[in-house]
Amino acid sequence: MRPSSPPTIAIVGGGIAGLAAAWELVKDADGGDHTPVEVHLLEAGDRVGGKLRSADFAGRRVDLAADAFLARRPEATALCHELGLTEDLVPVGASGASVWARGQLRRLPAGLNLGVPTRWLPLFRSGILSPGESLRAARDLVAPHRGDQTADDDRSVGAIVGERLGRPIVERLVDPLVGGINAGRVDDLSAAVTFPQLLAASRQSGSLMRRLAQPPAGADGLSPPEPGPLFWSLSGSTASLADSLAEALSRRGVTIHTGVSVRSVEPHPDGPSGAPQWELALQGTDGSEQETAGRPHDPPSLRADRVILAVPAGEAAVLVGPHAPEAAVLLDSIAYASVAVVTLSVPRRAIRAPLRGTGFLVPLASPIAGGPALITGCTYLARKWPHLAGADDELLRVSVGRSGDSRHRDLSDDELTASAFGELTELLDIRDVPLDSLVTRWDEAFPQYAVDHATSVGRIERAVAALGSVAVAGAAYGGVGIPACIGSGRAAARRMLDSLSLDSLSLSPGSGSPGSGASGSDASGDEPAPPELGK
Repeated sequence: MRPSSPPTIAIVGGGIAGLAAAWELVKDADGGDHTPVEVHLLEAGDRVGGKLRSADFAGRRVDLAADAFLARRPEATALCHELGLTEDLVPVGASGASVWARGQLRRLPAGLNLGVPTRWLPLFRSGILSPGESLRAARDLVAPHRGDQTADDDRSVGAIVGERLGRPIVERLVDPLVGGINAGRVDDLSAAVTFPQLLAASRQSGSLMRRLAQPPAGADGLSPPEPGPLFWSLSGSTASLADSLAEALSRRGVTIHTGVSVRSVEPHPDGPSGAPQWELALQGTDGSEQETAGRPHDPPSLRADRVILAVPAGEAAVLVGPHAPEAAVLLDSIAYASVAVVTLSVPRRAIRAPLRGTGFLVPLASPIAGGPALITGCTYLARKWPHLAGADDELLRVSVGRSGDSRHRDLSDDELTASAFGELTELLDIRDVPLDSLVTRWDEAFPQYAVDHATSVGRIERAVAALGSVAVAGAAYGGVGIPACIGSGRAAARRMLDSLSLDSLSLSPGSGSPGSGASGSDASGDEPAPPELGK
């Protein structure tokens, strides 16, 4: 017999992964094969969207974290189409970028694949390497390498590239690009998660550069992707994706609670056998139990048939710890890096150096003014996104911080702005002070994918899925980018819908005992979400 009310699914965490999970649950609310559900999304902060955030600055709306998403991964673009935002997609308005290497800004050479050169002559001409260092990289093209296609062990990105092409390419190209995307260091980052194409190429005989020159598979897994923009944003800001999604969810009946944290998730003592119901103990961010987020009618607890944890790994570890201790230990072992973004409005006439392409990267190994660089890169916002152009200024967004470098956390906003702008002055020959500035700090925001991270994620997902009615989602598992997080959230939601469908079958006449199917297909051999190759 079916219950009189629809099953309840609670999503803990209102970042893009949690929002995407909620969308997957209700997008077919007016039809479809799955059981209708009641969805509650619980967010501890005062807004949903997580690291998708924007603000008014110097008379324009600018993103304060990711300002684009990868176009050739389908998840974010498909979601925009489903939300009716196709006409709002905006491509990057400039091409190319530079790197601070050997004492000056140098254009990145053509033919890079996440920093790994696939053509030797553009690399040589770029001046990023000395002639001797360029010749070391050329050995990859002339000295045959014997691959091992049976090898399945993960390795760090830095180890693979350094072994085949030399350390200068690791330090001046691959680390700024792959490390910058993940706020990490490529000597520590898993190739299986952050650059699977590199790991696959390293196992094959022949040149690594030539292997990586082959185009990646398209959406069908076979043909090359269709030509088009590499990145998209939205006309209002990339962060507006979260706002549009939240509005669509509210129209479909999803209850979004902000200012509400979840203290614990415990099996409900009166729940059915098989997959348990869960009691979520709620608390307002002011510490009150009854007046969550200023709404005195919000309950101190929520009872749910399924729970999706779309929160950082440490928070998920606390919530699953009493029920899946192995998962909790593995979740707690995932390290996070902190970063900051300094957005500047600078008089255009004061910038003496040409602003080429979309910006530049600063390797750890390239000092500025004789000392270790604090900044890791700079985006020319109005060049990248022409709709942000002003009459008399340039918008420059400077990135600071990564794994192992938390110097920015010891600086006040004014000190950080002064330090970052001082380095920018050296590189761009700026002869005036900023017109305006804004510091945004993202503490403990970027999960670090250590070697064998994918193996740990598999163990986490199996341990959590064994509970029968809980799933995890978010950046901690398979990629920090917007498409990867969307894919992770939607995959978790589908697992919960599938398990509810099995419950419905098991409750029908002649189908066996009430929880006989709850953990079968949900017991999770699901692979982690595909790794993110861009923003």
